[in-house]
Amino acid sequence: MRDGSNGSSGSPVVHGFPHLDTVRSAITALYRRISYDGVHGYATSLVPADAAFADADDLHLGSQRVAHALVEHLHLPQARMIVGFREMEHAASVELAAGPEYFIELNDRFRTHRRDIGAALAHEITHVLLHRLGLEFPGTRDNEILTDTVTAYLGAGWLLLDAFREDATSSQKLGYLTPEEFGYVLAKRALVFDEDPSVWFTSPQAYAAYTKGRAQALRDLDRPPLTAAGWAGRRRYAKDRRDARDNPGTGPGPDVPYAFEHGDAGLRVSFACPTCSQRIRVPVRGRVRARCGLCRTVLECDT
Repeated sequence: MRDGSNGSSGSPVVHGFPHLDTVRSAITALYRRISYDGVHGYATSLVPADAAFADADDLHLGSQRVAHALVEHLHLPQARMIVGFREMEHAASVELAAGPEYFIELNDRFRTHRRDIGAALAHEITHVLLHRLGLEFPGTRDNEILTDTVTAYLGAGWLLLDAFREDATSSQKLGYLTPEEFGYVLAKRALVFDEDPSVWFTSPQAYAAYTKGRAQALRDLDRPPLTAAGWAGRRRYAKDRRDARDNPGTGPGPDVPYAFEHGDAGLRVSFACPTCSQRIRVPVRGRVRARCGLCRTVLECDT
């Protein structure tokens, strides 16, 4: 089976957060597949020195060195990567056979854009990891978004965001996520592991995208019923809660991050965990401390 990863060079770059629901589902799926302990085994991101690639380095030996560093970082057991270059439509592709050798082909343009070889390899080697884990989403688009998200969340995807460059006459981006979505995933990771990936960026555009993504990630932390929610959110929540009690058959609508449920134990509210997006259900009874069973985040709620 062959995978081809997306990359754009010169064409307009899509911005914003059009894939956010799929990204959040990917983070949830990752936690479910490898567990809290598995995710926390990647607490240290790939360091820039492991992906550094100077123009004077031998093309093939340098590619093998970076690939080996990524294999180790992603905890792949004895997976030897053979890297080649050829003319192709996509940025890169990988043969997902049984192993123990995996064949990665990179677009010929990386012969002269060596600083981005690590980014292309990070995406492809994450495909190998997901193949071994048996973790995939249906459809090429969603599966590629899963791959980008996992690459970033496990500490190698900052390379993909750093490959984003854009000016008045040209642009380059690797991966299927928008730059801001890469920033969002990196910020979600940073909040869990208390790190600042922005210090590694060499691209000013990458830093700007990370800043926007981080702002979006922080908004996940101040939505009702979390106690950190702002005044406007709390006011809307109180109205929706009152409506749910008075009219059990109605709901707050699709534009809010919570839903009310009636049961034998009374009214409950469900909402997405701000860390892993797993749905959490708690009773509506004022101040409640909830603990996500998937990512173990402790949440202070005012229900």
